[in-house]
Parts: sequence; C-alpha cells; structure tokens
Amino acid sequence: MSDPANFKALVARAEKRMRSVFERTPLQRNDFLSAKYGAEIYLKREDLSPVRSYKIRGAFNAIVKALDEGRSGPFVCASAGNHAQGVAYACAHFGVQAVIYMPVTTPKQKIHKTRSFGGEHAEVRLEGDYFDETLSAAQAYCLDAGAVFVPPFDSDNVIEGQATVAAEILEQMPEDETIDMLVLPVGGGGLAAGMTRYLADTAIDFRFVEPAGGPSLRASLDAGALVTLPRVDSFVDGAAVARIGERNFAALAHLPADHVYIAPEDRICTTMIEMLNIEGVVLEPAGALAIDGLQDIPDIAGKTVVAVVSGGNFDFERLPDVKERALRYAGLKKYFILQMPQRPGALKDFLNILGPDDDIARFEYLKKSARNFGSVLIGIETRDPDGFARIEEEMASHGFAFEDITNNATLANFIV
Repeated sequence: MSDPANFKALVARAEKRMRSVFERTPLQRNDFLSAKYGAEIYLKREDLSPVRSYKIRGAFNAIVKALDEGRSGPFVCASAGNHAQGVAYACAHFGVQAVIYMPVTTPKQKIHKTRSFGGEHAEVRLEGDYFDETLSAAQAYCLDAGAVFVPPFDSDNVIEGQATVAAEILEQMPEDETIDMLVLPVGGGGLAAGMTRYLADTAIDFRFVEPAGGPSLRASLDAGALVTLPRVDSFVDGAAVARIGERNFAALAHLPADHVYIAPEDRICTTMIEMLNIEGVVLEPAGALAIDGLQDIPDIAGKTVVAVVSGGNFDFERLPDVKERALRYAGLKKYFILQMPQRPGALKDFLNILGPDDDIARFEYLKKSARNFGSVLIGIETRDPDGFARIEEEMASHGFAFEDITNNATLANFIV
C-alpha cells in the first residue's frame, strides 16, 4: 500500500469518481439508540446505497482502475450477495461484462437483485454449497478465460473504495460534534482496513463487531497471526468468513483484541427485529452487526459514536426464522419435550398451568402409541421471560416430566 498522504489522495479520487454513480449515503443521528445508550449515536446508512450495502464502493473502485489500465473484462467475482451486486451494478454502469459466481445456498432475493442490477451485462453462475467452492470456481474461470477477478475484500483497490465511507463521515459530521468512537462490522476486513487507515491520524477510538459464527479477526488477533477458522456459521452471510484477508489483517494487526466484540447470531436477530419494529429500518444480519455491538461497549455513555450500518439486503422469507431466534434469545419462547400422562383430564391440567400472558405456539405428539405416557413437543411464548420459572415449577408439581430443549441446538434444529 501507499504512504498515508497518497492513500488519502487515492481515496479522495475514488470518492469523486463515485459521485457519477451515486450520492453520499446519509449520516443520521438516531434518537432511539442515543436515548438507549445515553450517547450521541449516528448511523452511517450504507444500507441506503444503490445496492443497499457499502460493497458497491470497493467493486466500483477496483473495476474503474482496471479500466484505466486498459483491461476490458469480463470482470469476475465470487460473492454471497452484496459484493456481487456491487460488481453487477458497476459493470452495468460502465457497459462491460460481469460473470458472477454465487453459492447455491445464496438467498433468492440476493440472486434476483444481482441479476436486476447487472441486466444484460451480468451472468450469474451458482456453484458450490460453500463460499470456498464458489471462490475456486470463479478463480478457475479467470485462469481459463483471462478475465479480471474482483476480490471481495483482499485488494488494495477494494480497500481504497471502502475507505470512502470514512471520508464521507468526516464531511457529514455536524461542525459542533467530534467523533469519539467508530463502530465497524467486520467480515473479510475491507471496510475496517480502509476506514482505520484513512482515519489513522485522528483520535477516534475504533471498535469492531464480528458474528460469533465467524470471528476471524478476533481469532487472528488473539493468535498474533492469520488464522483460518475450522468452521463458520453462515447465518450472518455478509460477514461470516473463515479467514480475514491478508492485506486487511496487515492493516488491523496492531489493534487490541478486546476492541473486537463477538455478537451471537440469535442476539443479532433481536437487533434486527428491534430496528424493524421501532425504526422501520430493514437490516440484513451483517447490516445489524455494528448496532448490535453497541451493547457490549462498556464506556459508550456520553460519547459521540458513529456506527456503520453495512447492509440492508434482507430476504423476507427469512423473517420467521429471525423472529423465532430473537424470541428464544430474549427468553420469550421455549421448547419442551413433555411426558403427558395418557389419562382423561391430563391435557386440561396442563393448560390450567398457563397464565394469561402465556401462549402455546407449538403442540405435537411425538409418540402416539405409548400406553401410559405420550411424548409431546410443546412451544410456549410468554410476555415475561420470568414466567417460565413459574411454568416449570407448576409442571413439576403436577407430575409432568419435561426437558427444556430450547438451547439444545442439535435436538431443537431436528424437531422444531
């Protein structure tokens, strides 16, 4: 990478060229979050970019610089969605061809949006169940076709493009406000690397948030070297990567590991539901990372904080699952395996245990042939999580044998 002054000049040039494609995304003070945390919370709304994520920035910069060098494509990428949409949008703008590889498991909403952004200039190929397989297919195609590969994060040009978020924030902050803290989501590390480098000469305190199912930055910082995670939970599909980019980690290796917070996937769901219901803001799981991480920062009160909202490409077919996970995390929903005595009145006895704030969300006999007892899967929702202590005590006192399987991931995923 170039020296700091040259890096800022490159970012300034990238930002200027982007204005021919899209306006700056808003920086908005959020009253709800400010009151919740006793701080001045601003949201950088990258979910309001033309492709509903910041990924358009890195893709645009990488493609325009390749065109400057006389390379005409086709431009190839491997992406679960947001980077793919950025590449498709930029290629359509420049009138060049994109070949986009996406995992077979990519949400349909992201596939459709990628095709719509690229139009006749984008060909989408679904390859592999996991991103590594998709990436290998894309790179093999590049070798065979002599195409230009546009990396999702591990690229100097992509990092420059993502750094334009930082340049915009400085331009947009009210004159009477000084940024104390910047909270960033981390996946492959392109956004974090670019923004921290651009703002390296400021006094801003950087904090980072990764999903629990893919904490590659935190693991690498703890180890003092790049780490490849043995497994990744793909729920936060925009940020769950097994290995942070090499260039990205080089830019972030000096950070204290305890400034990287780990967000549980189910808790992220509560943040998504909260922002949807209260603020009317639609976020994908990765887009909610920075907001979700605010609750982990111990010294946030009284500070002026900017959180980057990185993406809003949410497939509403996933909403029932998000709501389910949010209720379970909040302790408002539990699942039990209940041994129901096979006698008249047993079901009525059980129903009398429930109070006015309790509701049966699932009831299914798992064994219908037992003579004395029947195994029942039951899901209960309540308005007060403390009510479950009373319910369990009542079930035990009435002689109902039961097992709480809410947090038994293997069993719950199999039968719920």
